[in-house]
Amino acid sequence: MDGTKMAGHLIRRLHQQSMLVFQTQTQAAGFDLTSVQFAALNAIALQPGIDQASLATAISFDRATIGGVIDRLERKGLVQRVVSAQDRRARQLHITPEGVQLLAACRPVVKALQADILAPLSPAERDVFLALAHKALGLG
Repeated sequence: MDGTKMAGHLIRRLHQQSMLVFQTQTQAAGFDLTSVQFAALNAIALQPGIDQASLATAISFDRATIGGVIDRLERKGLVQRVVSAQDRRARQLHITPEGVQLLAACRPVVKALQADILAPLSPAERDVFLALAHKALGLG
């Protein structure tokens, strides 16, 4: 079986390429965030007070391991958990001022590296790729 003709194989390779570009460029810019941590921090900034389960859904991440991501962001002083006034068992997530500052500095780097993930494609091909990826994921 030729893996280069299999969608799953190619998607896995693109994922590896994406992760490498993200890590290389964010670290070169002086940021200590994984792509999942960035996605979580960004989602918390956009939805203050989101709970962990909803965050996992929002960033399409495993609910069982999102707690570890939040633990690391909390240890870095970027987010805080607050007991929900509606449900004392639930914890709401809020970005800290340090998190806001880091996210503001990091977003332009993350935006700029997107083109590098698909560098062999022309800008028009990237647009087509993104449209097809959205369609394949049922996003539009």
